[in-house]
Amino acid sequence: MMQVCLNGSRTAADGVAVPLTPESMADSAAGAVAAGARDVHVHPKTPCGRDTLSPRVLAETLSAIRARVPVPVGVTTGAWAEPGPAARLERIRAWTVLPDHASVNWHEPGAEETAALLMERGVGVEAGIWSGTDGAERFAASPLGPKVLRVLAEVTDTDPQGAVSCARELLSGLGTAHGRPVLLHGEDGGAWPVLRLAGRLGLATRVGLEDVLVLPGGERAGSNGELVAAGLAEYAASRAGIEARRPGT
Repeated sequence: MMQVCLNGSRTAADGVAVPLTPESMADSAAGAVAAGARDVHVHPKTPCGRDTLSPRVLAETLSAIRARVPVPVGVTTGAWAEPGPAARLERIRAWTVLPDHASVNWHEPGAEETAALLMERGVGVEAGIWSGTDGAERFAASPLGPKVLRVLAEVTDTDPQGAVSCARELLSGLGTAHGRPVLLHGEDGGAWPVLRLAGRLGLATRVGLEDVLVLPGGERAGSNGELVAAGLAEYAASRAGIEARRPGT
Protein backbone atom coordinates (compact mmCIF):
# COMPACT_ATOMS: atom_id res chain seq x y z
CA MET A 1 0.00 0.00 0.00
CA MET A 2 1.29 3.42 -1.00
CA GLN A 3 -0.05 6.29 1.09
CA VAL A 4 0.33 9.90 -0.02
CA CYS A 5 1.13 12.48 2.67
CA LEU A 6 -0.11 15.66 1.03
CA ASN A 7 1.35 18.53 3.03
CA GLY A 8 2.35 17.88 6.64
CA SER A 9 3.42 20.90 8.64
CA ARG A 10 4.90 22.58 5.58
CA THR A 11 3.92 26.11 4.66
CA ALA A 12 3.88 28.39 1.62
CA ALA A 13 7.60 28.91 2.20
CA ASP A 14 8.14 25.32 1.02
CA GLY A 15 6.86 26.08 -2.49
CA VAL A 16 3.68 26.44 -4.48
CA ALA A 17 3.31 22.67 -4.92
CA VAL A 18 2.41 22.24 -1.23
CA PRO A 19 -1.43 22.22 -0.96
CA LEU A 20 -2.70 24.47 1.82
CA THR A 21 -6.42 24.99 1.08
CA PRO A 22 -9.19 22.36 0.97
CA GLU A 23 -9.51 22.82 -2.79
CA SER A 24 -5.80 22.48 -3.48
CA MET A 25 -5.58 19.48 -1.15
CA ALA A 26 -8.44 17.84 -3.05
CA ASP A 27 -6.74 18.53 -6.39
CA SER A 28 -3.45 17.19 -5.09
CA ALA A 29 -5.09 14.09 -3.62
CA ALA A 30 -6.83 13.38 -6.94
CA GLY A 31 -3.52 13.59 -8.80
CA ALA A 32 -1.82 11.33 -6.29
CA VAL A 33 -4.58 8.71 -6.41
CA ALA A 34 -4.50 8.80 -10.21
CA ALA A 35 -0.75 8.10 -9.93
CA GLY A 36 -1.38 5.06 -7.72
CA ALA A 37 -1.80 6.19 -4.10
CA ARG A 38 -4.30 4.06 -2.19
CA ASP A 39 -4.63 6.12 0.99
CA VAL A 40 -4.40 9.82 1.86
CA HIS A 41 -2.87 11.49 4.92
CA VAL A 42 -3.49 15.23 5.24
CA HIS A 43 -2.97 18.09 7.68
CA PRO A 44 -6.02 20.42 7.60
CA LYS A 45 -4.92 24.06 7.68
CA THR A 46 -6.27 27.33 9.00
CA PRO A 47 -6.51 30.19 6.45
CA CYS A 48 -3.08 31.36 7.65
CA GLY A 49 -1.59 27.93 6.95
CA ARG A 50 -1.33 26.50 10.48
CA ASP A 51 -2.16 22.86 11.25
CA THR A 52 -5.45 22.59 13.12
CA LEU A 53 -7.93 20.09 14.56
CA SER A 54 -10.80 22.56 14.15
CA PRO A 55 -14.09 20.71 13.44
CA ARG A 56 -15.05 23.26 10.78
CA VAL A 57 -11.73 23.12 8.96
CA LEU A 58 -11.60 19.34 9.23
CA ALA A 59 -15.10 19.02 7.76
CA GLU A 60 -14.28 21.33 4.85
CA THR A 61 -11.03 19.52 4.11
CA LEU A 62 -12.40 15.99 4.30
CA SER A 63 -15.49 16.86 2.27
CA ALA A 64 -13.40 18.46 -0.48
CA ILE A 65 -11.02 15.51 -0.72
CA ARG A 66 -13.72 12.85 -0.57
CA ALA A 67 -15.56 14.54 -3.41
CA ARG A 68 -12.52 13.80 -5.59
CA VAL A 69 -11.11 10.46 -4.44
CA PRO A 70 -12.58 7.05 -3.44
CA VAL A 71 -9.77 6.02 -1.04
CA PRO A 72 -9.52 6.33 2.77
CA VAL A 73 -8.54 9.77 4.07
CA GLY A 74 -6.76 10.32 7.38
CA VAL A 75 -5.59 13.32 9.39
CA THR A 76 -2.99 14.18 11.98
CA THR A 77 -3.64 14.66 15.69
CA GLY A 78 -0.11 15.94 16.31
CA ALA A 79 0.40 17.91 19.50
CA TRP A 80 1.58 20.95 17.50
CA ALA A 81 -1.94 21.26 16.04
CA GLU A 82 -3.48 21.42 19.54
CA PRO A 83 -0.80 21.41 22.28
CA GLY A 84 -3.01 20.70 25.32
CA PRO A 85 -4.07 17.02 25.67
CA ALA A 86 -7.45 17.98 27.17
CA ALA A 87 -8.12 20.55 24.46
CA ARG A 88 -7.16 18.00 21.83
CA LEU A 89 -9.80 15.60 23.16
CA GLU A 90 -12.41 18.35 23.12
CA ARG A 91 -11.61 19.10 19.49
CA ILE A 92 -11.98 15.45 18.52
CA ARG A 93 -15.27 15.13 20.41
CA ALA A 94 -16.56 18.11 18.43
CA TRP A 95 -15.72 16.69 14.98
CA THR A 96 -18.88 16.50 12.89
CA VAL A 97 -17.23 14.87 9.86
CA LEU A 98 -14.96 11.98 10.78
CA PRO A 99 -11.80 10.89 8.96
CA ASP A 100 -11.32 7.24 8.09
CA HIS A 101 -8.25 7.21 10.30
CA ALA A 102 -6.03 9.56 12.30
CA SER A 103 -2.38 9.33 13.30
CA VAL A 104 -1.50 9.47 17.00
CA ASN A 105 2.13 10.04 17.96
CA TRP A 106 2.65 7.59 20.80
CA HIS A 107 5.44 9.58 22.46
CA GLU A 108 3.24 12.66 22.91
CA PRO A 109 1.39 13.43 26.15
CA GLY A 110 -2.19 12.17 26.04
CA ALA A 111 -1.58 9.67 23.22
CA GLU A 112 -3.45 6.81 24.90
CA GLU A 113 -6.46 8.99 25.65
CA THR A 114 -6.48 10.41 22.14
CA ALA A 115 -6.31 6.95 20.57
CA ALA A 116 -9.03 5.62 22.86
CA LEU A 117 -11.39 8.48 21.96
CA LEU A 118 -10.77 8.02 18.23
CA MET A 119 -11.52 4.32 18.50
CA GLU A 120 -14.67 5.09 20.50
CA ARG A 121 -15.80 7.36 17.67
CA GLY A 122 -15.11 4.69 15.06
CA VAL A 123 -11.97 6.30 13.63
CA GLY A 124 -9.06 4.02 12.78
CA VAL A 125 -5.81 4.82 14.60
CA GLU A 126 -2.40 4.94 12.97
CA ALA A 127 0.09 4.58 15.82
CA GLY A 128 2.94 6.96 15.01
CA ILE A 129 6.18 5.56 16.42
CA TRP A 130 9.02 8.04 15.86
CA SER A 131 12.66 7.05 15.97
CA GLY A 132 14.59 8.76 18.75
CA THR A 133 11.63 8.68 21.15
CA ASP A 134 10.21 6.24 23.68
CA GLY A 135 7.21 5.66 21.43
CA ALA A 136 8.09 2.03 20.71
CA GLU A 137 8.37 1.16 24.40
CA ARG A 138 5.11 2.93 25.23
CA PHE A 139 3.32 1.23 22.36
CA ALA A 140 4.62 -2.22 23.34
CA ALA A 141 3.04 -1.75 26.78
CA SER A 142 -0.22 -0.28 25.48
CA PRO A 143 -3.46 -2.28 25.81
CA LEU A 144 -4.66 -0.41 22.72
CA GLY A 145 -1.82 -1.76 20.56
CA PRO A 146 -3.73 -4.75 19.15
CA LYS A 147 -6.64 -2.46 18.22
CA VAL A 148 -4.84 0.07 16.01
CA LEU A 149 -5.32 0.14 12.26
CA ARG A 150 -1.61 0.16 11.54
CA VAL A 151 1.74 1.27 12.92
CA LEU A 152 3.57 4.17 11.31
CA ALA A 153 7.29 3.54 11.75
CA GLU A 154 8.54 7.10 11.27
CA VAL A 155 12.28 7.59 10.73
CA THR A 156 13.37 11.08 11.74
CA ASP A 157 17.05 10.75 10.76
CA THR A 158 17.42 12.75 7.54
CA ASP A 159 20.89 11.50 6.64
CA PRO A 160 20.53 9.16 3.63
CA GLN A 161 22.74 6.42 5.04
CA GLY A 162 21.93 6.96 8.72
CA ALA A 163 18.20 6.80 8.01
CA VAL A 164 18.38 3.19 6.80
CA SER A 165 20.24 2.07 9.93
CA CYS A 166 17.80 4.07 12.03
CA ALA A 167 14.87 2.39 10.25
CA ARG A 168 16.20 -1.09 10.94
CA GLU A 169 16.74 -0.20 14.60
CA LEU A 170 13.22 1.21 14.84
CA LEU A 171 11.68 -1.90 13.30
CA SER A 172 13.67 -4.06 15.68
CA GLY A 173 12.37 -2.02 18.60
CA LEU A 174 8.80 -2.46 17.40
CA GLY A 175 9.15 -6.23 17.40
CA THR A 176 5.83 -7.82 16.45
CA ALA A 177 4.04 -4.44 16.71
CA HIS A 178 1.11 -6.24 18.37
CA GLY A 179 0.61 -8.07 15.07
CA ARG A 180 -0.53 -4.92 13.31
CA PRO A 181 0.54 -3.89 9.76
CA VAL A 182 3.56 -1.58 9.63
CA LEU A 183 3.99 1.38 7.29
CA LEU A 184 7.63 2.48 7.12
CA HIS A 185 8.70 5.93 5.91
CA GLY A 186 11.43 8.52 6.22
CA GLU A 187 11.70 12.24 5.65
CA ASP A 188 13.77 14.71 3.64
CA GLY A 189 17.19 13.17 2.93
CA GLY A 190 16.08 9.87 4.42
CA ALA A 191 12.77 9.62 2.54
CA TRP A 192 13.90 7.79 -0.59
CA PRO A 193 16.40 5.42 1.07
CA VAL A 194 13.78 4.39 3.65
CA LEU A 195 11.13 3.94 0.94
CA ARG A 196 13.51 1.61 -0.89
CA LEU A 197 14.09 -0.31 2.32
CA ALA A 198 10.32 -0.66 2.73
CA GLY A 199 10.26 -2.11 -0.77
CA ARG A 200 12.98 -4.64 0.02
CA LEU A 201 11.12 -5.65 3.19
CA GLY A 202 7.70 -5.72 1.54
CA LEU A 203 6.24 -3.17 3.97
CA ALA A 204 3.64 -0.51 3.22
CA THR A 205 5.09 2.96 2.80
CA ARG A 206 4.21 6.53 1.97
CA VAL A 207 5.53 9.49 0.04
CA GLY A 208 4.44 13.06 -0.53
CA LEU A 209 5.34 16.67 0.03
CA GLU A 210 5.06 16.26 3.80
CA ASP A 211 8.06 13.94 3.72
CA VAL A 212 10.16 15.11 0.77
CA LEU A 213 10.23 18.00 -1.70
CA VAL A 214 12.47 16.41 -4.32
CA LEU A 215 12.33 13.43 -6.68
CA PRO A 216 14.83 10.55 -6.39
CA GLY A 217 17.23 12.30 -8.79
CA GLY A 218 17.20 15.50 -6.73
CA GLU A 219 14.88 17.55 -8.98
CA ARG A 220 12.18 19.60 -7.27
CA ALA A 221 8.87 17.73 -7.25
CA GLY A 222 6.06 19.53 -9.04
CA SER A 223 3.24 17.68 -7.28
CA ASN A 224 2.30 14.87 -4.96
CA GLY A 225 1.32 12.88 -8.04
CA GLU A 226 4.89 13.05 -9.33
CA LEU A 227 6.21 11.84 -5.98
CA VAL A 228 3.75 8.93 -5.85
CA ALA A 229 4.62 7.84 -9.39
CA ALA A 230 8.33 7.99 -8.58
CA GLY A 231 7.75 6.26 -5.24
CA LEU A 232 5.94 3.34 -6.84
CA ALA A 233 8.72 2.97 -9.40
CA GLU A 234 11.42 3.01 -6.72
CA TYR A 235 9.44 0.57 -4.58
CA ALA A 236 8.93 -1.85 -7.47
CA ALA A 237 12.61 -1.71 -8.41
CA SER A 238 13.61 -2.39 -4.81
CA ARG A 239 11.24 -5.33 -4.60
CA ALA A 240 12.79 -6.70 -7.79
CA GLY A 241 16.29 -6.15 -6.43
CA ILE A 242 17.12 -3.69 -9.22
CA GLU A 243 18.35 -0.59 -7.43
CA ALA A 244 20.17 2.43 -8.70
CA ARG A 245 23.41 3.22 -6.93
CA ARG A 246 22.36 6.11 -4.74
CA PRO A 247 23.34 7.05 -1.17
CA GLY A 248 21.59 4.89 1.37
CA THR A 249 20.63 2.03 -0.97
